[in-house]
Amino acid sequence: MADSTISHTTPGSPASPASEAGSLDVQPGGDAAEQFPVLQHKSKGRQRLLRGLQRISSSQSLRARISRPRASSAPYRSSASSLSCVSLASTPSPFGQPSSSSSYFSFGDVSTAPTSVAATPAVETPGYDGIESVLAVRKVDHPVSAPMTISLPTEIKKRAKIFNFWDTIPNEIKIHVLSFLSPKELVRISRVSKRFHELCFDGQLWTEFDASKFYREIPAESLTKILETAGPFVHDLNLRGCLQIEHMQRAQRLVAACHNLYSTSLEGCRNFQRPTLHTLLKANNQLVHLNLTGLPAVNNATCKIISRECPDLETLDVSGCKQMDARGIRFVLEGCPKLRDLRASNVRGFSSDADVATAIFSTNNLERLILSNCSDMTDDTFRIMILGPTPEFDMLTNRPLTPPRKLRHLDLTHCSRLSDNSIKSLAYVTPHLEGLSLSNLTQLTDSALDPILASCPNLTHLDLEELPHLTNSSFMALSRAPCSTKLEHLSISGCDSVSDVGMLPVFQACTSLKSVVMDNTRISNLTLTEAANMVRNRSLSPPSSASSSPPLPRTTLELTVYDTPLVTWTGVLEILSRNSEPPMARPAKDGVVEIGGGRKGKEVIGLRCFHTWQMTVDEHTRRVLKGDLGGARRVERKWAEYMQAENEMEVAGGWRRRRRVTATRAVLEEDQGVHQQGHRGRGRGRTVGCAVM
Repeated sequence: MADSTISHTTPGSPASPASEAGSLDVQPGGDAAEQFPVLQHKSKGRQRLLRGLQRISSSQSLRARISRPRASSAPYRSSASSLSCVSLASTPSPFGQPSSSSSYFSFGDVSTAPTSVAATPAVETPGYDGIESVLAVRKVDHPVSAPMTISLPTEIKKRAKIFNFWDTIPNEIKIHVLSFLSPKELVRISRVSKRFHELCFDGQLWTEFDASKFYREIPAESLTKILETAGPFVHDLNLRGCLQIEHMQRAQRLVAACHNLYSTSLEGCRNFQRPTLHTLLKANNQLVHLNLTGLPAVNNATCKIISRECPDLETLDVSGCKQMDARGIRFVLEGCPKLRDLRASNVRGFSSDADVATAIFSTNNLERLILSNCSDMTDDTFRIMILGPTPEFDMLTNRPLTPPRKLRHLDLTHCSRLSDNSIKSLAYVTPHLEGLSLSNLTQLTDSALDPILASCPNLTHLDLEELPHLTNSSFMALSRAPCSTKLEHLSISGCDSVSDVGMLPVFQACTSLKSVVMDNTRISNLTLTEAANMVRNRSLSPPSSASSSPPLPRTTLELTVYDTPLVTWTGVLEILSRNSEPPMARPAKDGVVEIGGGRKGKEVIGLRCFHTWQMTVDEHTRRVLKGDLGGARRVERKWAEYMQAENEMEVAGGWRRRRRVTATRAVLEEDQGVHQQGHRGRGRGRTVGCAVM
C-alpha cells in the first residue's frame, strides 16, 4: 500500500525541515494512538505554535518584509482573540485532502501569506511537532464578506435608549409636549431637524398666534413666513402693534394664508391697506371677535362688509377709527344679530343719526357698550338708546315700562353733553348693570345718581371722577344701596365736595372694596383709619389648622390719596401700623376664639400717597408682605421720629434740630443697608437724603 505523507509547506518555498526530517506513514487498520502519538499532546503543540507566531511577530526585520494591509473582514466574529484562520490558496489539507478554501495565519498586523510583491522572498516557517493536528480545516457557516459587528458599551446603550424614547412615543404626546413652548421657542427648535420642523409647525400648535409679545424682536419677513406656514391652522390671530406688516405684499401674503380665523386683532396696524383688510374679512366669514382699533383703513364700507360677511360676530372694537361714523355702527347692528360687545370710542355722528340709537334699542343684545369720548352725543340720542323712541311710563311711580336692558358694562366717559335728564333713564331698566363709568360728565348731580344706585343691585365698578356737583348725599345713598356689599372698585377722584361725612359710611358698609381712588378730595385721616378697621375686621377668620403655618400677608385694598390736603403723615402712619400689627384674636359668639390671618392670610392695605412719603410706604409694605413684621415696625418707628423732628425743626429751627433730622436719616439708611460704599453695617452719619424717604 502506498504511503501517505503529511507535510506543511508554505506556497512558493521549499519543504520545511520538519517535513524532511521524518514523514509519518499511515497504516490502514492500525491504532491511531500508536501511529500518531503526537496527537495526544494537542495542548502542548498549540502552545508551541502560538509561541512561534509570537516570535515571528516580534521580529522587526520580518515585520518590515512581510507586512501587508489588514483584512477588511474576518470570518470569525469573536472580538476577544486577535488570531484569525483563513485557508490559503493551493494549500493542501493536513490529511492529504484538497481544501475548498484557502487559509493562513495572522497575528496582529503580521501575516504568513506571501506578499504580492515579486521581489519579496518567501518566509520559511519552522516545523513543530503535532502541527498537523492544529491545521485542521474549520468550516465557516457564514460568508467571509459578512460585516463585523461590535457590541456597544452599556453606558452608550442606555443613552441610545433615552434618545430613542422621543421616536417611540406617539405624535399626539409630542404635540402636547411642544404645546408648552412659546412661539419664539418653537421657531428656534424647528431648526433641529426636518422631523422637528414638521412637528413645530403642526397646525395643533398654531391655533393661537399672539405676536404682541415678541413682535419687536422678530423681522418682518420672518413673521410673514411663520404666518404663511401656520396660517391655515390659526384660529386666534393677534397682531396688536405689529408695524412690520406695513408692506402691502406682506399683508397680502398674510391674508392669503389666514382663512380660518375666529378671532383677530389688528390694533395699531396703521399701514394696513383697505383692500387687504376687506379681503381678510371676506375670507373669514366665521369671525366671532374682531378688533380694528385705530385703523385708518376702516370706513362705513368696511362696516357693510362686516355686516354681510360676518353674521356670527359677537365682539367688535372700532374705537378711534376716524374714517367712519355712527352709520357704520348701524350697519353692523342690523347685520350681526349676535353682537354682545360693541366698543366705539371716539366715533362721530351720534347726534345727527337717530337711527343708530333706535338700532341699539331694538337689538337689546348688547352686554357691553363703550361710547367714551363721543362728545357729540346728546340727551335725546341716549334716551332713545335706553328707553326707545316712544317710551311709556307708569302713572303712579313715573317709572318707564320699557323691557329691561341686558347691559352689564356702560362707559360714557367724556360725553360732556349728557346731563341728568338722560342719565336718569338708566334707573330701573338696567338691573344687570355691573360696571358704570360716568367720569367727566360735568353736568351730573346727585338727583341722577341716587335712583341708579337704588335699582342696580349687581354694581361692582363705579367710576365717578371729575364730577364737581356730586356731594356727600350720593355716597350716603351708596352705603344704603343694595349694591353696597358687592362694590369692589370706586373712583371719586376730583370730587372736591366729598369729605369724611360721605366716605365713612361707605367704608363701614362696602366691605368688599378692593380699590378706592380718592385723590383731590376733602377726606382726612379719619377715612384712612376707617378703611384700616374695615380691612382688619374682614380678615378675621379661623386658622386653617393648628399645625400649618399661616400664609403670608397679601394686599386686598388699594387706596389712592394723592393731593389730599387734609391727609397728614399721622394718617399714613395709622395705615402702616395697622398693616404691621400681629394677627388679632377675639371671642366669637359661640365661644371659639377667632384669629386674624387664618385661611386666606393677613390682609393689608396698599397705599398711594404724597410722593415724599411714598418710598417709606413702599419699603414698609414690602417688609410686611415678606412676613418681616418686626422690620416693618422698626421702619415706621424711625419714620415717625424723622417726621417729628421735621415738625420741630419747622417750628423752632436751629442747628441742633437740623442735626437731629440728618441723624434720623442716617439711621434709616443704615436699616436698609444702602450706603454709598455699597456695603452693610453701621457707618458715620452723612448729611444725605433718607434712602427710605
